[in-house]
Amino acid sequence: MSSATDNAVTKAAEVLKEHRASIDRLDAILVYTLGERFKHTQAVGKLKATHDLPPSDPTREASQIDRLERLAREADLDPEFAKKFLNFIISEVIQHHKQHQS
Repeated sequence: MSSATDNAVTKAAEVLKEHRASIDRLDAILVYTLGERFKHTQAVGKLKATHDLPPSDPTREASQIDRLERLAREADLDPEFAKKFLNFIISEVIQHHKQHQS
């Protein structure tokens, strides 16, 4: 291999390492953010159970999905992916709320 090729490969490895470090930091942010979000949804679930409110709120859920799709477009993220992601989170939250109801 030529010196220019070696330098290009070395540079690519450095850039790859930087991207991976950023991805690792972002993964940590996502996990901690989801943890914080679920703390609040657990509190909401307990509040709903205490006051005999239904575990799901379809109107709010639809509003949140619309909001997230808009935010996804603004963030240049596939809105369908964002919708699937939020639907997954909502289904987990509803399961938690149902557990508080029983």
